[in-house]
Amino acid sequence: MHSTLLQLPPLDPLRGFVAAARHLSFTRAADELCLTQSAISRQVQTLEGALGVALFVRGVRSLQLTAEGARLAAAAEGWLAEYGRLADALRQPGERPVTVTASIGISALWLVPRLREFQQRHPATEVRIAAGNRIVDLAREDIDLALRYCADHDAPPRAIKLFGETVLPVGHPSIAAGLELTAETLPQLTLLDYDEPGYPWLGWEHWLAAIGLDGVRPRARIGFSHYDQLIHAAATGHGLAIGRAVLIDPLIEDGRLMPVGARQVAMPGRGFWLVPAPRPMRPEVERFADWVVESAGAV
Repeated sequence: MHSTLLQLPPLDPLRGFVAAARHLSFTRAADELCLTQSAISRQVQTLEGALGVALFVRGVRSLQLTAEGARLAAAAEGWLAEYGRLADALRQPGERPVTVTASIGISALWLVPRLREFQQRHPATEVRIAAGNRIVDLAREDIDLALRYCADHDAPPRAIKLFGETVLPVGHPSIAAGLELTAETLPQLTLLDYDEPGYPWLGWEHWLAAIGLDGVRPRARIGFSHYDQLIHAAATGHGLAIGRAVLIDPLIEDGRLMPVGARQVAMPGRGFWLVPAPRPMRPEVERFADWVVESAGAV
């Protein structure tokens, strides 16, 4: 009977190869795996023989990956890391931490300030937040839930819409109290810009054009690549920002930010979504997901 498993090259030498590729040294790879240098060398030779290609260029005092070796090392690192995560999960009894990925802005401004309430309800449930603006593969990277911002038509299957997007200009009360944006006041103000491409409605050009002030220059402009940094700068009096209502409501409630004028703009067809990984939810993940939906006020 034909079996693809029988066609695979030997798997045990893969650990020695990955360690050697990581360190570019058989000696340091041997130290990492508690083996001898000659054992690592034999593992690499065995793998090279099975694959029929050289994986390293061996110098007198140097070790470099070949093109084939670099390709295998990049893939094998991911395979072994995923296998290690799965093995840890299978070994661990009881609940495991709930791992949530979210953008830096959503994490800092919306999720983290509310986490205490979840911990008070469920003190035995651990939560791990993987904050970053990279869209990750939930299944491959063993992540349970994602908080994502996207157009409604781009939301993945099983995603739950938490809230839409409404924007408004805001600033510290020392600047924003009684302020109206006019051709007379704008030249005296500093504007804080969000520099991330693809979000023109969070930039001042979009807002100023909408109110007929696109030809008026402010006193200064400061750009930010992370939205949470922009909002914290506004809350400490560095200038005016375009605020995302859902994310800045707590800062408005406690008096650190104040709306500038009464105008708010809803962005139709866009919103913040809770995205579960494509696998059955563990009980602790379901508890956390239910709490997120409740906290967002979603039905």
